Amino acid sequence: MSSYSVIIPKPVQKQIDKLPKETRDRILEKILELVEEPRSSGTKKLKGSDNEYRVRVGDYRIRYEIDDGEFIVLISSCRHRKDAYRD
Repeated sequence: MSSYSVIIPKPVQKQIDKLPKETRDRILEKILELVEEPRSSGTKKLKGSDNEYRVRVGDYRIRYEIDDGEFIVLISSCRHRKDAYRD
């Protein structure tokens, strides 16, 4: 199995940068795990989407899309659970 490339757009990187260091470190560790296994245990497929998933890290949710053809994981947001599903 090939490794996936993880893309973190600038607005999402800013969300991550604003977090407390300990939380940020845990989230970045989880994002790195997505490189090897984008559908690991604890991952939930979001309803109404073919390829959008979320994974929980404490009180935070990382939402992302998987492109299996290109082996890309695109992080779409990283927010506190109370804000995670608002757009």
